[in-house]
Amino acid sequence: MSDAPLVATLGLPAALAVIMCALGLSLTPGDFKRVLVLPKGVAIGLVNLLVLSPLLAFAIAELYGLAPELAVGLVLMGAAPGGTMANLLTHLARGDTALSVTMTGVSSIAAVVTVPLYLGLSIDWFGASVADDVTMLGVVARVFAITLVPLAVGMALRARNPERAERLEPRIKRVALGVFVLVVAGAIASEIDVIFDRFAELALATLTLNVAAMAVSYSIARGARLPDGQATAIGLELGVHNSTLAIAVATSIATVLATPAAVYSLFMFFTAGLFARAMYLRNGRDRVPVHATSLL
Repeated sequence: MSDAPLVATLGLPAALAVIMCALGLSLTPGDFKRVLVLPKGVAIGLVNLLVLSPLLAFAIAELYGLAPELAVGLVLMGAAPGGTMANLLTHLARGDTALSVTMTGVSSIAAVVTVPLYLGLSIDWFGASVADDVTMLGVVARVFAITLVPLAVGMALRARNPERAERLEPRIKRVALGVFVLVVAGAIASEIDVIFDRFAELALATLTLNVAAMAVSYSIARGARLPDGQATAIGLELGVHNSTLAIAVATSIATVLATPAAVYSLFMFFTAGLFARAMYLRNGRDRVPVHATSLL
């Protein structure tokens, strides 16, 4: 059985459900149809998110020689889908917000398969000592219940009453942000001894994963000749993961697995914010100010 306290066992799934419902309120069927409208951008972004990021986590865990349980936690973080804050940062960075929303939605659905897959592979690869009763089918069911169900509820509410959903969305997102902070604080508190003992190691590993994922994915997008706006969205999607999902899955197995995601969360908004600022300046270079056009 999990060694997680009751508050984590019950509170974390509830917190994630709020966050996923908030995401659902911002999604429409058109966001998923965009896969066909922007196939190149979506394909590159999702390959980076669903394949490159977890593989980078494997490599970085090996590079830093993380303890098996911490290595598994890092891979779990790398395998988590994109987070909703990536959408906001993409908007602020003058990136392709529609592409960002599409990647977040699709990767959240794919997480039902990808998160258990990489979790199982990392446990085997690093030889982590986790609960004997962990089954991938159980993890799949858990991820399905705490991601797709509330996501579908949010989308259904929006479809039924779009005006009310638009009014509720900002309020629920503020609640979701507060919940996220509490989740991270709880995860840190539950494993404070491990974090203190291994903070330098975890900080280096999580920062390396965060920065490398953003830099490599952005470079791949630009190398594929995607527009700056789409490359910005892809880079930020790789920097801001749904760490609440990683923490929720981790604590359902063993709370020590959640420590890399908790430490990652301490840094990701700072590094992603710097990246978004740089992209804001870059993406604005070719834009002619409105007042300037009046002089032509």
